[in-house]
Amino acid sequence: MKIDTKTYRVREGGQVNLKHWPTRNPPFYHTKPEYEAHLAQHVEKMSRRHDLLYAQNRYALLVIFQAMDAAGKDGTIKHVMSGLNPQGCQVFSFKHPSPLELDHDFLWRTTRCLPERGRIGIFNRSYYEEVLVARVHPEIIAAQRLPDVKPDAEFWQHRFASINDLEKHLYRNGTHIIKFFLHLSKEEQRLRFLARIDNEDKNWKITHADIAERQYWKQYTAAYEACLAATSTKRAPWYIVPADDKGNARLIVSQVILDTLDRLKLSYPKPGPDHKKELLAIRKALAK
Repeated sequence: MKIDTKTYRVREGGQVNLKHWPTRNPPFYHTKPEYEAHLAQHVEKMSRRHDLLYAQNRYALLVIFQAMDAAGKDGTIKHVMSGLNPQGCQVFSFKHPSPLELDHDFLWRTTRCLPERGRIGIFNRSYYEEVLVARVHPEIIAAQRLPDVKPDAEFWQHRFASINDLEKHLYRNGTHIIKFFLHLSKEEQRLRFLARIDNEDKNWKITHADIAERQYWKQYTAAYEACLAATSTKRAPWYIVPADDKGNARLIVSQVILDTLDRLKLSYPKPGPDHKKELLAIRKALAK
């Protein structure tokens, strides 16, 4: 099964109206076993390419997930990345910044967590929180003690420019970036919140704060639209993934990652003349 992922990619320089992007699309599977088989195939292929990425040690891959609460970020990361070697894969989740992080620029704390060459880094939320949550709640900007700053339109454009400059720099130095917005409907979020209440094992995943944020749905939608339009580029694209169907979302995400790894044309390093001599010497030593 091959999914055409271009449908979900945000065109560079284009406008984004999330009303025109579906939160659910026709499923790529008919039964749960069929979905599991498709995902297993994707995971196996990703695992093989991950081995090549690690061995070649030339590129890094950064995968960013952003979404409204209950959109399935954690589950997507868990299921899609399940077959990767932990030695070459790192996952970071970013919550409220610490006092130390607030004393630095808004990109500092995530920059420290960027993947090394040969590795895949996953950001569960990211520096994009600084143009999403901080835009909906401007009191966050006030707490950052920035000099003579007010969060007006120019302020956000400057932050978008800083993000784009960072991602250009990373790309030039071998880090390829994929960004996923898991697009969840407000009704599906309501149903998932109710399911968390009904399942005692998931009670810990919901608090009144989650419900309070629902009143800002329109503001979050506007913030995402501005962000996706301003920061989706050819080198670091955004993908708007319909997330009302978790299985479909995971298949789309895994296909995008596979396509990106394939474009790197990865291969195992070939030994040079000196290394071949060294290997022959090692063989002779082991033959004794």
